[in-house]
Amino acid sequence: MYAWPASEVPALPGKGRDLRIHDTATGGRVTLVPGPVARLYVCGITPYDATHMGHAATYNAFDLVQRVWLDTKRQVHYVQNVTDIDDPLLERAAANGDDWEALAQRETALFREDMTALRLLPPRHYVGAVESIPKIVPLVERLRDAGAAYELEGDVYFSVASDGHFGEVSGLDAEAMRLLSAERGGDPDRPGKKNPLDPMLWMAARPGEPSWDGASLGPGRPGWHIECVAIALEHFGMGFDVQGGGSDLIFPHHEMGASHAQALTGEHPFAKTYVHAGMVALHGEKMSKSKGNLVFVSALRREGMDPAAIRLALLSHHYRADWEWTDAVPDEAVERLGRWRAAVSRPDGPPADALVEEVREALADDLDAPAALAAVDRWAATQAAGGGTDEGAPGLVSRTVDALLGVAL
Repeated sequence: MYAWPASEVPALPGKGRDLRIHDTATGGRVTLVPGPVARLYVCGITPYDATHMGHAATYNAFDLVQRVWLDTKRQVHYVQNVTDIDDPLLERAAANGDDWEALAQRETALFREDMTALRLLPPRHYVGAVESIPKIVPLVERLRDAGAAYELEGDVYFSVASDGHFGEVSGLDAEAMRLLSAERGGDPDRPGKKNPLDPMLWMAARPGEPSWDGASLGPGRPGWHIECVAIALEHFGMGFDVQGGGSDLIFPHHEMGASHAQALTGEHPFAKTYVHAGMVALHGEKMSKSKGNLVFVSALRREGMDPAAIRLALLSHHYRADWEWTDAVPDEAVERLGRWRAAVSRPDGPPADALVEEVREALADDLDAPAALAAVDRWAATQAAGGGTDEGAPGLVSRTVDALLGVAL
């Protein structure tokens, strides 16, 4: 599966700082010091309704991670999946009288368009669940043969008891896990399971639903968590630098994925650091497809909102914060974009070397984009007041905002 075109990232003078970021698994701040190639896996969309502002906020956060790493003169190996077969996709297709494959292809194409418009850096590998099934089946067979998985009425479940590190990603107790499992696609009340939390690895074929050859598993389709494990292990192996996604993926998705990989390999950890973005709300509730309270990037673009302003709207909130989309959010972003563009359009301005370092420091400090925006605001205000004669300053500010914040002025 192809991703989307990459926008050029300008090179800045000097070198960026190593990223200090909040690690969900430890609950504290860690300094990321990858090797020459930093490895990032971010969980992608289930393509039945793309791309709302919650999606955009998550992928914007991990775009900042990439930009900080690139500014330290590292390369970035970024992988993202597409869950192009799952119950919600089939349910939406049935409700709309649509073909599920056509729906997935259409929404994935729209997602690519939105990512391109927002100038989010693309993954090196953009991988669908369906194309990964030949990689998934042997992993499920290995888990079953090792006693880490078991069959129940033709379905294959992972035994969470097989991983001694289960629970370390989320830090939740069993009751909290059970509640979230029921809410987020699990089946904790199914009779016959060894543990209510055990997640499905392989779903036996159901009448009227698509299925694939599962070799010794029989016809069926993969569970949710094993998909990302297969993709990440193929491209990274164990111990890659960051696994990321929205905070709603902490449990069960990232917890279960880590346990699958650790049971498969006998190694720990699956990812060195787990990073999660907050949720975006509308009218007091988290934006979600099930609630239908969504603000779409494509709709904002059709209404004429500059993608750079959409990006500034996202950047005005800290990536870990839960926040609400209100009418004021896009209005403030459009006004800020206008001020910045006016400031860099002048032939000279106040010196900007210090600004570059302020933006670098803000982003290195747990991706503090609001602080970075405030620094640029101060430079633009000084510029508006006629505060300098440095001919190179406007260009340097424009390149800094482009390279580190992904906003084209």
